[in-house]
Amino acid sequence: MGRRGFYRKVKNVGFVSTRLAGTDGVSLETAKWANIFESEGFNCYFFAGELDSPAAVSMRVPEAHFTHPRIQAINLHAYENKKRDPRVTEEIHALRVFLKKQLYRFAETFDIHLLVPENALTIPINIPLGLALTEFIAETGMATIAHHHDFHWERDRFMNNAVADYLQMAFPPNLESIKHVVINTFAAQQLSLRTGISAAVIPNVMDFENPPQPPDDYTADARKHLGIEADELFILQPTRVVARKGIEHAIELVHRLGMNAKLVISHASGDEGWDYENRLREYSELMRVNTVFVADIIGEQRGTTADGRKIYTLDDIYPYADLVTYPSTFEGFGNAFLEAVYYKRPIVVNKYSIYAKDIEPKGFDVVEINGYVTDAAVHRTRQLLTDEHLRRKVVAHNYAVGRRFFSYRVLSERLKGFIQMSLGGIGKA
Repeated sequence: MGRRGFYRKVKNVGFVSTRLAGTDGVSLETAKWANIFESEGFNCYFFAGELDSPAAVSMRVPEAHFTHPRIQAINLHAYENKKRDPRVTEEIHALRVFLKKQLYRFAETFDIHLLVPENALTIPINIPLGLALTEFIAETGMATIAHHHDFHWERDRFMNNAVADYLQMAFPPNLESIKHVVINTFAAQQLSLRTGISAAVIPNVMDFENPPQPPDDYTADARKHLGIEADELFILQPTRVVARKGIEHAIELVHRLGMNAKLVISHASGDEGWDYENRLREYSELMRVNTVFVADIIGEQRGTTADGRKIYTLDDIYPYADLVTYPSTFEGFGNAFLEAVYYKRPIVVNKYSIYAKDIEPKGFDVVEINGYVTDAAVHRTRQLLTDEHLRRKVVAHNYAVGRRFFSYRVLSERLKGFIQMSLGGIGKA
């Protein structure tokens, strides 16, 4: 089947989200999906409140962003009250009407044939956008693939709310023209149990067919600028500082290793407050672990800070890590796990539910903990850090497993079949 012969009538795909920029999981996976669509001859266009795609294929609507002041005000009320103020209802619907008009403008401007909402019908951080999308799809009957990353029932902050009617209506909606895709088996089961909606499972992926390029001259001084001494091990925690990342387990592990090591935490606390970071700093002091927070020099692009220091990307520093820790208690999938496999780093992982169900059975060779650090985990980690032959063997095995189960090729095969099913007969050659 030729690249341009896949479909004749259906050519233009519209991705819709709150944000499609940077290195968050939704933005990264959207870029991978767009790559596959384009390889099959489709044209891709993007609608969001924040975008890093070229202007010629983008429509930025600030009110689509979850950080827009009007959206934040709605969220503050919706998830801190059980009874909804009528003025909030009016504001939700005013924005719904506005955003639906923008979606019609997007579809008309770029002649969209297939819509791909990216988490915008999944997690209710922009309720008006979810409602607008639902109504737009219902009114147009447009073929839609809703790509779901994390549902509201997976997050405690959404449990008590004043918008249950909207959550039931649009997060996600049950419409005939929508085909649903989730990123793990548990999400598919829960979606079916809670809503009666069936979904296909398409996991997150990495480009294992094309190994990463060797580090370039720009990163030659990365260890120095991260504060790692020549005789120190570089242990990387490549996540945000939020409680579900379980970073205290990484601190305990480093303490129990009894080796000269520095724990480097790459990202900031974000919008979930500073209490957890403060706890980690205190715990590191208690455990006498040298923990550093380097979010100020890790960015989405290379550059320079206001005081003249180099900014590195996460991809820049992965190759220099001696070990990656990933002790999360919950993840929608596990992008950081796949990144560590891709960059051939040994990994310590907590057996969070999605890992246990969808990743562990594939046969990766990693150090596992199950809610707490064990002597066996410490011993195995020490082996990997001191035995270069063993380490090379393990990371090569993991790369081969990743290529078999979580590569672009796997995504392409699954997505092509799902596109055909989603579009039915309306666009076939």
